[in-house]
Amino acid sequence: MLVTGKAILKHAHENGYAVGAFNVNTMEQVQAIIEAAEETKSPVIIQASQGGLKYAGVEYIAAMVKTAAEKASVPVALHLDHGTDFKQIMLCLRNGFTSVMIDGSHYELEENIKKTKQIVEMAHAVGVSVEAELGKIGGTEDDISVDEKDATFTDPDEAERFVKETEVDYLAIAVGTAHGPYKGEPKIDFDRIKTIKERLDMPLVLHGSSGVPEESIKKAVSLGINKINIDTDIRMAFHRAVKKFISENPDVYDPRKILGPAKEEMKKVIKEKMIMFGSAEKAW
Repeated sequence: MLVTGKAILKHAHENGYAVGAFNVNTMEQVQAIIEAAEETKSPVIIQASQGGLKYAGVEYIAAMVKTAAEKASVPVALHLDHGTDFKQIMLCLRNGFTSVMIDGSHYELEENIKKTKQIVEMAHAVGVSVEAELGKIGGTEDDISVDEKDATFTDPDEAERFVKETEVDYLAIAVGTAHGPYKGEPKIDFDRIKTIKERLDMPLVLHGSSGVPEESIKKAVSLGINKINIDTDIRMAFHRAVKKFISENPDVYDPRKILGPAKEEMKKVIKEKMIMFGSAEKAW
């Protein structure tokens, strides 16, 4: 069933677990995510970045996810990840997304508040939830790139003011993770997560979570993270399975036979994440 991001994350916030938000570009990714959610009985957020929407088309992404959600027995939200373009966000609202992210983190605080508030007012008017970001998360995701030297952690005082003035539904915070593959082990500021959670008492989002050690993820969840974004790990699972199949079956050219094992490998990774995040058996 298709529900809002707020409905899913409110339950996670109140019950102390996190929901996986998995990026999609293709039908096989949507199928892998839905099958994993059904098999683990997990609520789930399926999201597309601006790059993903450019590749597949917003109408195709929306149609695939809505069709999958209608047939699913678990709660599913359709989310725009890292929305920076006003027109793109409006297009997602028109096409039935139940959650959108306005990423104004590259602006100064005042401008971020102004732009986020504008999106919140419009999205809430049509019953759509909104995520925003405060602080700058390092790394690269599609067309968004932040150098490590420019990454800044979220300030708890600014976060409190930001949420109060914008009335955003959930907040992505910068606490030491980064988008894309890690060169070393990320150093997460757990005290910062705890402080922000206590100050805001709302769902918090962790971006750049692919490759973060399981013990770090579980600790972050215990301190108040309720939405965890995963993209790179799914891409790597896809690549790993396709590369293996083609190397073992060089004469096979049927896309179904090539993509089938990739879907299963992605599903395996996604199920592991859902169990790790604590969302298994939490579907209502």
